[in-house]
Amino acid sequence: MWDYTDKVLDLFYNPKNQGAIAPCEEPGIAVVFGEVGSIACGDALRLHLQIDIASDKILDARFQTFGCTSAIASSSALTELIKGLTLDAALHVTNKEIADYLGGLPEAKMHCSVMGQEALEAAIYKYRGIEIEHHEEDEGALICACYGVSENKIRRVAIENNLTTVEQVTSYVKAGGGCSSCAAAIEDVLTDLYKEAKTLAAEIALREAIPQPPLTIVQKITLIQRVLDEEVRPVLMADGGDVELYDVEGNTVKVVLKGACGSCSSSTATLKIAVEARLQERVLPTLVVEAI
Repeated sequence: MWDYTDKVLDLFYNPKNQGAIAPCEEPGIAVVFGEVGSIACGDALRLHLQIDIASDKILDARFQTFGCTSAIASSSALTELIKGLTLDAALHVTNKEIADYLGGLPEAKMHCSVMGQEALEAAIYKYRGIEIEHHEEDEGALICACYGVSENKIRRVAIENNLTTVEQVTSYVKAGGGCSSCAAAIEDVLTDLYKEAKTLAAEIALREAIPQPPLTIVQKITLIQRVLDEEVRPVLMADGGDVELYDVEGNTVKVVLKGACGSCSSSTATLKIAVEARLQERVLPTLVVEAI
């Protein structure tokens, strides 16, 4: 028996949003579905979306799944997660979020959460006129012929989920779960990713070890002015206030608060929170802001 959480079992026995969404003739509403997997491979999912065209939001989501307990629970969880989201926001829902919603999944069943993520992408791409077969992230040399899994897909899922073994890859995307002849190729992909990660970590450590030259007074003033103009003033102006750079003496920044900020009883808090904290974060942590 798999060690399923109570949430998984609840959504298996009492699935939410199961079924299809009928075509809609209402103006401004679109209905589309995306599907992944195949009955021959053991799992298949068709995800239906009802979309408000004007706002690009998902009004309703339903699913039809052929698969195990994890597949049904993952599909149900996905529909709950994406209702009310814009399509762009829905595309950022990860398989890990699906698994977390369920309180976790057995590692050997994580491919069910990946299947949900892919069905969502398929539906949205179909609605936008993008062929899922041409999803650039997953194009590339075929690694697993049994399940049609490319090298790029293995790389993408391995990076997103921090996978380090062939067994984990099989659990997440099924690659290697058929004849197992691709196990060595999957191992090579993981080895390359490990080398790339080590190289990147070394480069970051080297950059952090090299002391950065101090800002010249001109660079400091220019950067302070840019942060004030682009990040601070728009926030203050939205409430009727404003700020103007008056002078810079060493690490002391002198500013003039204007409009509502100049006469506000909380101007000191504005100075420290809205101005000083932002300049310390974006320019130099030792900066002190004073109002004149």
